[in-house]
Amino acid sequence: MFLAVAGLMAITAQNAVAQDEAQTENATEQVAPAPQEEVQAPVDEQNIFNQKSDKPLYQQIKTKFIEGGPAFMVWVVLCLILGLAVAIERIIYLSMATTNTNKLIADVEDALKTGGVEKAKELCRNTRGPVASIFYQGLDHYNEGLASVEKNITAYGGVQMGRLESGLSWIALFIALAPMLGFLGTVVGMVSAFDAIEAAGDISPTVVAGGIKVALITTIAGLIVAVILQIFYNIIVAKIDSIVNSMEDASINFVDVLTKFNNK
Repeated sequence: MFLAVAGLMAITAQNAVAQDEAQTENATEQVAPAPQEEVQAPVDEQNIFNQKSDKPLYQQIKTKFIEGGPAFMVWVVLCLILGLAVAIERIIYLSMATTNTNKLIADVEDALKTGGVEKAKELCRNTRGPVASIFYQGLDHYNEGLASVEKNITAYGGVQMGRLESGLSWIALFIALAPMLGFLGTVVGMVSAFDAIEAAGDISPTVVAGGIKVALITTIAGLIVAVILQIFYNIIVAKIDSIVNSMEDASINFVDVLTKFNNK
């Protein structure tokens, strides 16, 4: 189809040249300067781009921070700092809480065979992580029967899950608070823009530019902070889900190991 259209255009052009050579020369003279304008435009745009990129990134961020109004931007940045602090602490805690459950169960089974319950308790006491703590609580109530072991494992598993989820409410608070502070700056900026219009009695761009700039910058800052913290929040939630699934699976296998040991 494209070749057919190109062929028709070529035939039409040839007919037009044959009918009126004078018009073709005038059209050529009018079109000739066009390539110069097309070549000149990218050069100008490139020069403008180079001028904009002369400032370092941190200076551009500092300028936007001041233009957005420190009264609102400080609180948005504070939400980012506190949210990242809590998120990083949770990530480190969850990384340290991760345990190779298969290896731990095998070690507990070997300890039960060689040294009994006390050796298995010592092994769990010296192993970090919520799974080892749950195993220790189960072994500590072994003399009360397997029913008591399962009950204590379930109860202490809920305690460990609460510890894993600790701090998530603060991250969720900062995720919700940052855009709200940005929108508050937006409303205040728009109010100041209308005040400037009322005082000047004119709606010229120079009158309202300052207030609208504050409104847009604070909104952008709040949304950026919320996006960053939301990413960390989802990473933490996924890590917690993985640990909880490992805890549940390991608890079932641990009860099976104790059942086999009790039947011997």
